[in-house]
Amino acid sequence: MRKGHPKPRTILPDPRFKSELVARFANKLMREGKKTKAYQILYTAMELIAQKTSQNPLEIFQAAINNGMPHLEVRPRRVGGATLQIPMEPRPERKLSLSMRWIIEAARKRTERTMAQRLAAELIAASMNEGAAIKKRDEVHRMAEANKAFAHFRF
Repeated sequence: MRKGHPKPRTILPDPRFKSELVARFANKLMREGKKTKAYQILYTAMELIAQKTSQNPLEIFQAAINNGMPHLEVRPRRVGGATLQIPMEPRPERKLSLSMRWIIEAARKRTERTMAQRLAAELIAASMNEGAAIKKRDEVHRMAEANKAFAHFRF
């Protein structure tokens, strides 16, 4: 018998900014369990953001995350032997997760020297509604817009 859903884990806020969002981002950024390295990259990127923009890096970070969140996405659903792409609004947890993932993927593909520089540049771009992560979000929105005729098949 099924026992229901597991409880979501509580994530401790990061040491410098005391923000759970920053801690979650560091967890996504982390590779092979190297959390210290992930924090080092993230904090260096935040310092670079502060230097480049002379604004609060936490506000730029939050703006980048919010701008990267998709409002619609398509989910496949089988209807009468055909698989249709049905536009749906993602759950808030998934919106946040997708936004973080797209920003990190876009940063990894950039050409700057260090990962901190790449991440800083991508976060600044995303906060101004530019960059590869925002292109990815727009692509997902276009796909949902193209398939809005199937919206009545939502489950």
